[in-house]
Order: sequence, then structure tokens, then C-alpha cells
Amino acid sequence: MVGGKVRPGAAMAAPGRMQVAMKALAPQFVILLLLNGLPGVTGIEISVKNGSERENQTKAQLERLLKQYNLAKWIFTTKVIIDQAEIPHSHPVLTLHTRHLGNDDALLSTFIHEQIHWFEEQHAAERDKAIKELEAIYPEAPGGPPEGARDKNSTYLHLMVCYLEYLGMIELVGPEKARHVIEESSHNYYKWIYATVLKDGPKIAAVLEKHKLKL
Repeated sequence: MVGGKVRPGAAMAAPGRMQVAMKALAPQFVILLLLNGLPGVTGIEISVKNGSERENQTKAQLERLLKQYNLAKWIFTTKVIIDQAEIPHSHPVLTLHTRHLGNDDALLSTFIHEQIHWFEEQHAAERDKAIKELEAIYPEAPGGPPEGARDKNSTYLHLMVCYLEYLGMIELVGPEKARHVIEESSHNYYKWIYATVLKDGPKIAAVLEKHKLKL
């Protein structure tokens, strides 16, 4: 800009420099820049397993939420399957059920929960050290559902995942709605885990911070 006026050709030059800069970056960093810079642009590929009406409606609901919220911070895998017959899980492909159809906060919370599992996998060494610390803090943690996860190790892992899920929901929908979602979850599954997240948040946070596992 010269004297308050745009210099001729400047508008064309900037995109050229941007293209050069983008090419110099590894592809995953280019994707991260796009995700962080443009709310609603997620690159998420959502498919349905059975093609039922509920699956298609849940797909549309998730697509709307992805446009409504900037979820770049919580996206670690870009493939999602909606399967009405499955329990939500993260691997090998992030899979969601249809039971949260019409409940945006619950679907959002489940989506970021499963994404956080991918984050934990990317930091396996730090995750395992944190689990050891949580074992010492909570030696009597439940080793199975409905209070815990499928085994004790998974229960300790879920203390971290569910706490990060709670923090994410606070950031996305505010503390009141976030607490409501977590309390509702604590009545249905991972009961001890979610109750402990609400009761001992600072204690769990200290472990995550020590091992650089906070988002």
C-alpha cells in the first residue's frame, strides 16, 4: 500500500507468496493452517454404514456442528463413520452411533472424545507415564463397566480423555452446558470416571500438564 492506495499488482503478488510458503510446508502443516484459519473448513470425510434415515440425519447434524464450531483444535483424524449398530470408538476409524440425534451437545462431546483418543495415541510415551501416575493416585479405580472402562488401564486412560473432553466442551459451549453433558454421561457409562473428572479436575490437570498432554 502506497499513500493509502493499494499498489498496482500488490493484490496478485500476495497470493503468489502465500502459494510458495504453503508449498514449503509439509502437507500436514498446510492442513493444520487451513483448519485453524477457516472456521467450518474441516476436511472431515463422513460416511454412513447402513444408509438408514437416522444415520443420514446424524451425518447432517455432525456436518452442521462442524460448520457451527471451529473444531480444528480437536481434530486428529479426518475420517468418520456413522453406524447406528456400533458403540462409539476411535480406532481404526472414528465411529459414532445415532443415539445423540437431536442432542447437539452430546454429539459434539462424543465426537471430540473420540478425536482425543487419536491425540493420546500420537503421544503414547507421555500417555503411558501419565497412566502410571494415575495408577498411584487412584489405586482402587474400577476395572470394568459401568463405573470404569473395559479394564483398569483403559480406566486410567479415560480419566485423561474424559477430562480433556470436559475442558473442550467448556471451551465450546460454556461451563454450565459442559458440566450438564458430563453429568449426563456419568449416569450412563464411565460413571466413576466422569464423576472423578468433575470432582478431581485440578488433580488430573496437574498430571496432564506435567506430561504435556493438555490441548
